[in-house]
Amino acid sequence: MAKQADTDAPYAPPLTLTPALLSQVAAIAEALGRWSARQDALPSPRLRRENRIHTIQASLAIEQNSLSLEQVTALFDGQRVIGPARDIQEVRNAITAYEALPRWDPANRPHLLEAHGLLMAGLIDAPGRFRNGGVGIYRGDQLVHMAPPAARVPDLVNDLLTWLAASTWHPLLVSCVAHYELEFIHPFADGNGRLGRLWQTLILSRWNPLLAWLPIEEVIRSRQQGYYDSLGQADQQGDLAPFVAYQLEAIHDALRSEISSEKGSEIGSEIGSEKVGARTPSLDELILQHLSSDPNLSARLLAERLGLSQRAVEKHLSALQRQGRLLRQGAPRGGHWQIL
Repeated sequence: MAKQADTDAPYAPPLTLTPALLSQVAAIAEALGRWSARQDALPSPRLRRENRIHTIQASLAIEQNSLSLEQVTALFDGQRVIGPARDIQEVRNAITAYEALPRWDPANRPHLLEAHGLLMAGLIDAPGRFRNGGVGIYRGDQLVHMAPPAARVPDLVNDLLTWLAASTWHPLLVSCVAHYELEFIHPFADGNGRLGRLWQTLILSRWNPLLAWLPIEEVIRSRQQGYYDSLGQADQQGDLAPFVAYQLEAIHDALRSEISSEKGSEIGSEIGSEKVGARTPSLDELILQHLSSDPNLSARLLAERLGLSQRAVEKHLSALQRQGRLLRQGAPRGGHWQIL
């Protein structure tokens, strides 16, 4: 939060707008334009469903939720799964909260409280209510952030929401500021991380509805230490620039992954120089060719061989399994693929 010499002064984000940050904003806008051009309106229902599942699983995994993508998918489909009761409740809560996303206003305090109430229902004593005690954030035994006193929380949240309602900054920057400040203020006893990520998605979706379905959390999950490091650097410097730069990079990479995935889905797309006769094979065919030669290949190694993102390859592996063309034998790690 801004360190204000005059406590009566209106809140202003302590963010230095460097040319590098503005270049990141421009690059994301260009990538979003390319992604938008590939959509009639919103992504297909199948893609929306898959991306929402990836978003929820990754956001909760950052908070140490143990459920796999397959288990989250089963819960999304209303099926029963075996796992820790708290982890299952977290997923069910997140599904409910993300479904409510379109009816919330990011600058509305009751909506913020309602969102937290949905995310943390059955998990803490007072979901949807500000904390009434002090809280510190630890990494192991090390205190990395001492949140403001509980008595200041309502005013700090009001200041942030007032700024959100009036800000003329680019929504990409606004979303990053809101995410950081919700982590800094830590307005609730628990659930602040998942709420901050949800609220950033809400702000982005108000700018462009496509972004409601972009699994930025999956990129953050893959670089989790960088996420924590950027929060700590912003705290130490009294400037949000390190965190904003990290988040913009995550958004950009998530967009590039989606574009890469959709390109890979197009029949006739040429991947490298591999061909079947005079016809360029589809990505599904190339994946099956590689797995036929080496059934132990991971999604990461497949992605490296095909020159695509790991997420793009994982989507196609899932689709091939649903189509009954591919079967995973054994554990996620140490298992192998069987072509059917």
